[in-house]
Amino acid sequence: MIMKATQTTLCYDKRTGRTGAFTAPVAVLDEAAITQQKEQHVVGVYPSYTYQKFEGYGCAMTESACYLLSKMRPEARREALSCWFGPGGMDAKFIRIHMDSCDYSLEEYQAVPDPIADPELKTFSIDRDRKYILPIVKEAAAMAEGPLSVLLSPWSPPAAWKTPPLLTANDAAVYGGMGQKVEVGKPSRCFGGSLKPEFYSSWARYLVKYVQAYLQEGVNVTMLSIQNEASAATSWDSCVWTGEQEKTFLRDHLYPAMKAAGLLAKVELFIWDHNKERMVEHIDAMMDSDTMEMVSGFAYHWYSGDHFEALSMLHEKYPNKVLLHSESCGLHIPGKVVAFDIPAERLAEMGEDHPMVQALKKDPKEVDFEDAVQYAHDILGDMNHGMQRWIDWNLMVDRSGGPRHVPGGFAAPLVYEEDGSFARTPSYEYLRLIANTLRPGATRLGCSVFGREVDAAAVKNEDGSTGVVILNHEAKEITVNLRMNGTLTEITLPGETLVAICLEETDGT
Repeated sequence: MIMKATQTTLCYDKRTGRTGAFTAPVAVLDEAAITQQKEQHVVGVYPSYTYQKFEGYGCAMTESACYLLSKMRPEARREALSCWFGPGGMDAKFIRIHMDSCDYSLEEYQAVPDPIADPELKTFSIDRDRKYILPIVKEAAAMAEGPLSVLLSPWSPPAAWKTPPLLTANDAAVYGGMGQKVEVGKPSRCFGGSLKPEFYSSWARYLVKYVQAYLQEGVNVTMLSIQNEASAATSWDSCVWTGEQEKTFLRDHLYPAMKAAGLLAKVELFIWDHNKERMVEHIDAMMDSDTMEMVSGFAYHWYSGDHFEALSMLHEKYPNKVLLHSESCGLHIPGKVVAFDIPAERLAEMGEDHPMVQALKKDPKEVDFEDAVQYAHDILGDMNHGMQRWIDWNLMVDRSGGPRHVPGGFAAPLVYEEDGSFARTPSYEYLRLIANTLRPGATRLGCSVFGREVDAAAVKNEDGSTGVVILNHEAKEITVNLRMNGTLTEITLPGETLVAICLEETDGT
């Protein structure tokens, strides 16, 4: 048997904002026949070193994303959904859905309007979700190859069960400047605050009701995270938990409620669901001999930087727990470089040297490219440190970065246009190439790189092919020597490109 290889190179034109890909065969040489060893610019792939099975990709179907999709003509909506679901796109296996409102909802809402007047939760209803979310989720599920697994995540308990936000006067001034009404001292779905302990059991029953309601709708709920961004008091729906508080809630309330409802055989429980830089301390505070069997995995986001080593440490300490990347997005409005429109007088106050003023001088197309690079860098790094499931944030946003019930907006791989069409961003093109190369069901292989100029990850796909993705951070062209099992493949990486290599055994006929 001999090896054959193809190389797909994805290039981005910063002048036009367009991506372009080309695929060509590359020669796979017997290294023993080469007179001079290749020692420089080597990317090594080691098939005898195998690691985690990678289960696949996914996205969030927020109320806002589903609302936008519902406005599209059926054929355009199917095209947008096919970008993610089915073999022609990302072949997504996962969906994340918020429980009650999040920032990407059209307004604040909760399934029990007044839980103080209704402590038995008799008025609980997911009718709100039946308007936009559930129809689109079911349409996506019908397009997917195999069953879609759904992760449910809460952003905030009902406001009446929470403590008031711990906002300073400065915080109130900042958020008020964004057009939001901040009432310091009054419980709110937004700006954080914590769940009062006397309502822990009520909140556990509420979450169980949510899971049951979705299962009754025929939605394949297989995961529940306890809290989105457990240490963030954001200006949108949020709730703050310490590790000890979350452990008490899990051990004494949520787990028993899930067990009593017969849900534990179906639904895995995930903790943290926030950035990587503090996940080790929070998870260690939660994990003990009691909770070890209760927790299936650790969910995390990307917004505070790489911290890939944190994933490795957690994988080594808790080898049977799933590492789930559950959220990421570009932190700016599509077509702009910032997440909020800043008034001219505020910019004048900041001064010419302020980082925000300097950032506004960037070309939005450059920021779009930086998003795509960051996606590739983060996925490859996460995969090389044990990640098994990867879920993005919104499937789609509009040109305002919304719609949201709070000011500002963020980016997404797909952008809704006012005429009912949609645009694929460079981030989407990067994601699709990665997903088509490092496929669901693949086993990660050992991989090493020669320096910071490139990132790389390698897998053995279920069809027997080896997929390798290499990201060139440099503006200049780099020649890489890909070594594997006594073979050598010379790969040319044009400046600032993403390259995918597919290696397959062939009988030579």
